[in-house]
Amino acid sequence: MKKVLLLFPPEWVPTAPYLALPSLTAVLRENGIDVVQKDINVEMYDHIFTRGFLLFVKSRIDQRLRDYREKQRMGRITKEERDIKGMLKEYSYVDLEHHINEVEKAKEIMRGPEFYDVSKAEWSLNAFREVMGYVSAAYHPADINFYPVESNLNIYRPWVSGDLLKAPHDDTVNVYADICRQLVFPIIEDEKPDLVGISIGTPVQLMSGVTFSTLIKEKYPEIHVTVGGNIITRLREEFQKKEQFFGTAFDSIIFYEGEHPIVWLTEALDGKRKMEDVPNLIYREENGNIRVNNTYQEKVNELPPPDFDGIPWEKYFSPERLVPYLGTRGCYWGECTFCDHGAGYIDQFRAKHADQIISDLEHLKKACNAKHFLFTDESFPPALFKKLPPLMVEKNLGIYWTTLIRFESSLLEPEVWDLAAQSGCRSLYFGLESANQRIIKLVKKDTNISAAITNLSEAKRVGIWSHVMAFYGFPSETEEEAEDTRQFLLKNQEIIHSVEMYFFVLYKHAPVMNMVKQLDMEVKDNPEHDFALDFYYTPKSGQTIEEAMGRYESFYQNDFDPWAMRINAREHVFLYITHYGTNNLPELYNKNNAEPAHQFR
Repeated sequence: MKKVLLLFPPEWVPTAPYLALPSLTAVLRENGIDVVQKDINVEMYDHIFTRGFLLFVKSRIDQRLRDYREKQRMGRITKEERDIKGMLKEYSYVDLEHHINEVEKAKEIMRGPEFYDVSKAEWSLNAFREVMGYVSAAYHPADINFYPVESNLNIYRPWVSGDLLKAPHDDTVNVYADICRQLVFPIIEDEKPDLVGISIGTPVQLMSGVTFSTLIKEKYPEIHVTVGGNIITRLREEFQKKEQFFGTAFDSIIFYEGEHPIVWLTEALDGKRKMEDVPNLIYREENGNIRVNNTYQEKVNELPPPDFDGIPWEKYFSPERLVPYLGTRGCYWGECTFCDHGAGYIDQFRAKHADQIISDLEHLKKACNAKHFLFTDESFPPALFKKLPPLMVEKNLGIYWTTLIRFESSLLEPEVWDLAAQSGCRSLYFGLESANQRIIKLVKKDTNISAAITNLSEAKRVGIWSHVMAFYGFPSETEEEAEDTRQFLLKNQEIIHSVEMYFFVLYKHAPVMNMVKQLDMEVKDNPEHDFALDFYYTPKSGQTIEEAMGRYESFYQNDFDPWAMRINAREHVFLYITHYGTNNLPELYNKNNAEPAHQFR
């Protein structure tokens, strides 16, 4: 029987596991397949904040500095290189021992009871960010971050296929190549897998994921490497046209859902079925052609609960175990014109039965020794929001939970909110998008503003934290219409605990791409950006992109003060709410911080 190694590459928020690997692992093990799952994302962050890695970084800085000094001595240094040399010289004077001690202490704080002292948690996050600046210097011009997740290699762009193919071999800039050699290769040497599966769920992971897969193929050509995940699914047509990736960066792609396809791929590699019979698979045939197999959709009520055995709970940057769980696939609403999340699924919304969800949660609470659950559904259906809490209370489940949800006119009754709170719901993430009726209609959100205020009021009353997300700049939106959204947020400060404001992004797979003529906008496609998942556009009416971005920046500069927080990760806020038993947490806000975080020692 073939052995499988599953990898989750950087970068994702290292507060809790991502659900992909445990979901795949559960079905592989259910079918008797030997599988090892490794969250390289959290392993990387844990590894970066160690003495060994930081001394390695110091040696890189020293070596690059010597190289530039030699260039200068030979008279071959450019002005840009001289500037880099000056920057590296400054970092060579850093008191590295001090920073090593600080990040070691910071890891202890984030993983222990001191986390609940917000001054210490804030200090820890700042300590990590300072050290990431030092790491970035060693890989200049790369910009490596801790949180938020927005690292990039700068000279290599994940939306350009040629850059993805070149980046794995650039040891000067590509930190992920070193992470692969230091963390991934030793695992492969120990486990000796026949199949390596890499789950790439976000655009930021594309660079690290392809770096890992390429270097694995080079060092271990006998191993079959397959890549999958949401981003791979969205790019599947582009990859089909780029046959140079097959055999070089990976052997196959699994698109859409992968639980059973990876089982069947393992069986095919074991000679138990034909490759053409593995659904959701793209691969190169022996004749050199790229083949795309038929699609398959999982039957969610037949799937086992995710299996977290092998997940390194002790390495996450949280003091409690936070368990992700998915009760539905796809979005029950599925109408929003700005949203491209539906591109990750074939077409059908599916939900597990409520009693199965309860059974899964009971199992996971015991198996993971955890009581904090993150429902990662695209949008929690109102029917489930009404049906699950009474069952949780009846079963005395004893958990806390959080999820994303729409504002709903069907969720107005106080009793619904009472039961949600009793069942352990502690925070909700609402998608407002806009408070203007014309824009609401265009984005097909169907939000009733009066119902939204009731939802927020009820959530506050029962102790649930409400986070509201909105954006400026939907094509044709005027300044006056954008102002409606701003005024909604400002007027309802008392019932909104936190806010995220964005500006509109034109996603390639969003339904709005079918409204280009209706919205009177010009879409600008750059052929070089062959893996781009969003486009630049010019609206011919309403705000320009620059005006929408300016309004977005103005909101954060002038209006955001009531919601500016000292810690921002959703999972961390969730833990504070459950720890202190209230959604009234004034100490989390910057405006109530009397002492700068750096003063903590």
